[in-house]
Amino acid sequence: MQDNEEAVAKTIMYDLIILGASGFTGKYVVKEALKFHNSLKSIALAGRNPTKLTQTLQWASQPHPPPPIPILTFDTSDPQSLLSLCSQTKLILNCVGPFRLYGEPVVAACVETGCDYLDICGEPEFMERVEAKYGEKAVETGSLVVSACGFDSIPAELGLIFNSRQWLPPAVPNRVEAYLSLESQKRIVGNFGTFESAVLGIANADKLQELRRSRPRRARPVIPGPSPPKGPLIEHQKKIGLWAVKLPSADSIVVRRTLAALTENPAGLPGVNESAEHSEKREAFWSTVKPAHFGVKIGSKSLLGVFRFITVGMFMGLLGRTAFGRWFLLKFPSIFSLGWFRKKGPSDDEVRSASFKMWSVGCGFSNNSLVSEANMKPDMEIITRVMGPEIGYLTTPIILLQCALILLNQRDNLPNGVFPPGIVFGPTDLQERLQENGISFDVISKSSLYA
Repeated sequence: MQDNEEAVAKTIMYDLIILGASGFTGKYVVKEALKFHNSLKSIALAGRNPTKLTQTLQWASQPHPPPPIPILTFDTSDPQSLLSLCSQTKLILNCVGPFRLYGEPVVAACVETGCDYLDICGEPEFMERVEAKYGEKAVETGSLVVSACGFDSIPAELGLIFNSRQWLPPAVPNRVEAYLSLESQKRIVGNFGTFESAVLGIANADKLQELRRSRPRRARPVIPGPSPPKGPLIEHQKKIGLWAVKLPSADSIVVRRTLAALTENPAGLPGVNESAEHSEKREAFWSTVKPAHFGVKIGSKSLLGVFRFITVGMFMGLLGRTAFGRWFLLKFPSIFSLGWFRKKGPSDDEVRSASFKMWSVGCGFSNNSLVSEANMKPDMEIITRVMGPEIGYLTTPIILLQCALILLNQRDNLPNGVFPPGIVFGPTDLQERLQENGISFDVISKSSLYA
């Protein structure tokens, strides 16, 4: 292994390489990366088509001329090509999805060469499979692999952590429900790749359950109080002005993985070469984070909007189970998503006009001693909010680049292995960095219930 590390060290030329830079999301990641070009030793763009990458760089640089950034070609089906690519850089930012189709060879090459890896994946089966298959080897080779470093799932992870830390002793949370509200002055249009990933996720739901059955059970956090009731299909959350329905996203799964990792490591994950000062800071941070039941709902200001969510969900759930149905969904995404997804993606104006709010409504106990009382229901509520620009092309690149900068500048304080983002970036300054770049974290209210 030492010989391998020495060979890699001699060939490293770049701080980071962006894979899939010419894709819908990739070009916005390049645009965001150029803002920090002076903070990075060097960046390279990689993809299958050099011409498209050159055009992406020109687009991302406007109105200025493009900087002299190297353009590299690679093929995800060629392991040697990927190994060569990963051996030239400290960090890979992977924007090539769907990840269940194209992601694993990239992870395998990163782990083999000891290169670090971040992606914007929102596909639970891919993330859990990579953790199971490459976790131990990543520790051995000195690689850190973190998926879901975009809107999926850092606003949910940091949103839960932020809400949890507002419960000052002796108060404790029991559950935190996240309510996602997508807003736009024009129309909301999503990336076709996101739609395709969701359709393939439905098709492969059985594989995820099979993978989980094959692995040892993860530790479950001890959460004060009873399990929350199931609740109605459609909820009217008056305090934040939304009608809402359950959202089967990756967020709740990623949060549960972080809470399981925290249960197994109550002081968090030690860095590979962290200082005593950082070790103390990490332990102090995690001592303020309290586990809670977590779920995600998508909300609309109108009841009609919620019925629209349900209709799209029914289309995907029914048609996504058969090959013929999936062909229909992917052939006509605009029809079956009622206009939310289209193959050509949103225009720049549609991107600029969109934004999101993710409300975290936490319910719990004003005093931990109340938990033991018979039939005691939560008597306290804390509402917090994460808010930012359009989720896929603006918020995701902001988050990914800030995670990358933290990883490059604070690597000694971070672990090796394969993990969800919350357990890795929670005790870092990621929240502060996001706030400096247009993603806000606010406490909305603290109140007594049943008063």
